[in-house]
Amino acid sequence: VWKQYYHPTPVGEKLLIVPSWEGQETDAAGRVKLLLDPGMAFGTGTHASTRLCLEFLQEAVRPGDRMLDVGCGSGILAVASLLLGAENAVGVDIDELAAKIAMENAALNGVEHRLATYVGDLTDKISGQYDVICANIVADVIIRLCPDIPRFLKPGGTFLTSGIIDTRKGDVTAAVTANGLRIDGVKEESGWVALRCSAV
Repeated sequence: VWKQYYHPTPVGEKLLIVPSWEGQETDAAGRVKLLLDPGMAFGTGTHASTRLCLEFLQEAVRPGDRMLDVGCGSGILAVASLLLGAENAVGVDIDELAAKIAMENAALNGVEHRLATYVGDLTDKISGQYDVICANIVADVIIRLCPDIPRFLKPGGTFLTSGIIDTRKGDVTAAVTANGLRIDGVKEESGWVALRCSAV
């Protein structure tokens, strides 16, 4: 039933999120077209928290970047980063189905060979360092994740986090700054908050 309400959605200046079943007919009109079938996983691009993160992602991703998506859901952020020029991406989710759907969505967009997905709790399966790290989850989980971010973020890298209800903004910003990160940007929409951060 929800499919009849899910239509191509422009996000920011560069992206057009297109339901996979409308992919062939849709002209992206100069935007980067991201085909998506979220299935049972979170992340269609229509929710404010995902949209805010995607807007920041368009500004942050540079050609050749390595990207990490913590709590990848449908894989929308990881796939978007690859379509925007990242060299490779890693997605991790506690839900095995989400990791599977993320790979399916990568395949829809022809970038599955540049995405690896893992089933795990936050960063427990992750190694290496990344130019861009995204976490579109909830405030309590973001707070738990913050101490790990400096270890995985490359010097000069960007940490994007969203899914924060506005009443928890202060709690998350306190956790971010307490762990040696600087807040460089804030976006808010419909009671949701996203942050763009970097290592101090």
